[in-house]
Amino acid sequence: MTTPYPFTAVVGQDDLRLALLLNAVSPRVGGVLVRGEKGTAKSTAVRALSALIPAVETVAGCRFSCDPLSPDPACPDGPHGAVGAVARPARMVELPIGASEDRLVGALDIERALSEGVKAFEPGLLADAHRGILYVDEVNLLHDHLVDVLLDAAAMGASYVEREGVSVRHAARFLLVGTMNPEEGELRPQLLDRFGLTVEVSASREPDQRVEVVRRRLAYDDDPASFAARWAGEEDALRARITAARALLPQVRLGDGALRQIAATCAAFEVDGMRADIVMARTATALAAWAGRTDVLAEDVRQAALLALPHRRRRNPFDAPGLDEEKLDRTLEEFADDDPGPEPDPDPDPDSDPDPDPDSDPDPDPDSDPDPDQDPDPDGGPDGGGPGGGQPRGGPADPGGPDGGPDGGGAPPEGGVPGQREPDAAGGGEQRPVAAAEPFRTKTLSVPGMGEGAAGRRSRSRAEHGRTTGSRRPRGPLGKLHLAATVQAAAPHQRARGRSGPGLVVRRDDLRQAAREGRESNLVLFVVDASGSMAARRRMGAVKGAVLSLLLDAYQRRDKVGLITFRGGGAELVLPPTSSVDAAAARLEKLPTGGRTPLAAGLLKAHDVLRVERMRDPARRPLLLVVTDGRATGGPDPLALASRAARLHAAEGTASVVVDCESGPVRLGLAGALAADLRGTAVTLDELRADAITGLVKSVRTAGTDRKAA
Repeated sequence: MTTPYPFTAVVGQDDLRLALLLNAVSPRVGGVLVRGEKGTAKSTAVRALSALIPAVETVAGCRFSCDPLSPDPACPDGPHGAVGAVARPARMVELPIGASEDRLVGALDIERALSEGVKAFEPGLLADAHRGILYVDEVNLLHDHLVDVLLDAAAMGASYVEREGVSVRHAARFLLVGTMNPEEGELRPQLLDRFGLTVEVSASREPDQRVEVVRRRLAYDDDPASFAARWAGEEDALRARITAARALLPQVRLGDGALRQIAATCAAFEVDGMRADIVMARTATALAAWAGRTDVLAEDVRQAALLALPHRRRRNPFDAPGLDEEKLDRTLEEFADDDPGPEPDPDPDPDSDPDPDPDSDPDPDPDSDPDPDQDPDPDGGPDGGGPGGGQPRGGPADPGGPDGGPDGGGAPPEGGVPGQREPDAAGGGEQRPVAAAEPFRTKTLSVPGMGEGAAGRRSRSRAEHGRTTGSRRPRGPLGKLHLAATVQAAAPHQRARGRSGPGLVVRRDDLRQAAREGRESNLVLFVVDASGSMAARRRMGAVKGAVLSLLLDAYQRRDKVGLITFRGGGAELVLPPTSSVDAAAARLEKLPTGGRTPLAAGLLKAHDVLRVERMRDPARRPLLLVVTDGRATGGPDPLALASRAARLHAAEGTASVVVDCESGPVRLGLAGALAADLRGTAVTLDELRADAITGLVKSVRTAGTDRKAA
């Protein structure tokens, strides 16, 4: 057996170690979510914790770890009478992200249940983790159906296995600990809220501390047993302190003053629901016990807030977790008195002003000159961003095109051909990034047909979970039994098999598995026009808001996303396909604009990216989202070149949607022509909104059907 790395030998990571120890003192705190970059001892610290938790008393012979003082009356191995108790070390059970549902909740022998009426149940990982630790590494990559099972077990403290009228229930109360790298995607809000505490970890930037980390790790790798022996004294002392804190915990008093501070803090940070208040109360109590005190102090409440609130105050996946500590201190100070009644302040804060001057303005310069870096007429300047070019909007050289000209400026089209004007022929400068408009709920865009990709929430797929659409013979181990089809297959053979009793004689060949239709996740590849034709600040802000909205939709539907931009001399893969949607949002925020419009380069780059991704993950179907006004500039006949690049995607059957960003009273319809070449569909920014038109999904699917027919 491998000797675990000692918990006390972990260098730094004070918040991580404290959060784990508080859960060891009081498992009712609710577990820990550890967020951080790779190589920061997340898994090492979690695995080392199990050696510090006191041993567990269980009923002898019970596979479900029943407490001999209060055995579970519904235990599948029960009822437990006067049986002996045995002590065993606390377990830390690891849940692999690729585990099956049967491995998690346990498996029921359907064949024996049908033929013999026997509940032959093999416990799963939830049973093993009862009264111990359930550890999920890379918890953000866990499949949705496993997340649902975890949520149910965490909420009810029990696991239920039900198959066609045969059910098994057993207790499943465990300390849930998860680790994740935010770069690989965020966690579902429902599961995020189930973690009592969260900590952010990162590698130290102090050279001395980094040297000590390397020194200890090398010593452990050379001789684990000898290294662990060197830390045995510290481990024993810490184990004894945990035991003492557990014994003291029931005596800790949580006064009304501390409760008011907890409630006021949760209200001040606008956290949802009441779970945060309860977790903070339990954490503050555990902190007091850990410090050897029987009273909860304000410092305990403050530390509890820093551990329990950051992940609960996020409103969308693009918000960085964290807490304003100055606001926290003000709230705790305001509600510091145990007496809930108001008291006069003999020495009021000279900086506070309960009745501010109505003529005063907190903004020191609200009506001063605008930002010198911002164009006072954001839609009327030259759309390449260079100084001195173009005419003012509505001026004599304005031909009436959108945003002051056919390409957002006032210059005439290049060569007299619409859509091929060079917006910054004189060299064109790069404009600084524009802030995105407020995101909105988008229409559902899905890939037509039936896929078999990873579980998600976007497109139809053949899946293990979902609504039953038929039956089939099982391939490999039996999954969800289709009872009616199984009985129908076995019924004609009962006389030949010599059936004489009430039981149905069932053979392996009779078993039928339910064929289910669910939802899959897709690869949503964004191809965003960041050229001069899109550089009008108001329009680019709206475009970024639309892309941000689509990214939020991709996060909710568990998609992978990629981001390609094209401008100037070519296209760039800004973000390779990833599950980290918030990384795409961060890259979008910093996206500059300006320059030529190499539309063909963007489409060809997308073709290369999708080709590679098909080899890496052939089951995941792509959805190409091209965000552009359809214009193309640079080189000979750029529109024809873009059309040929689009037809490459159409030939491979890639589902495509063009988000038409053209604005103004005169529309050239170039985005619609691009969508036709892609054999996809075109939608405007207004049509993208969920509360706009109906039938957008139908149009996308119709386009896919037409493509198949062609």
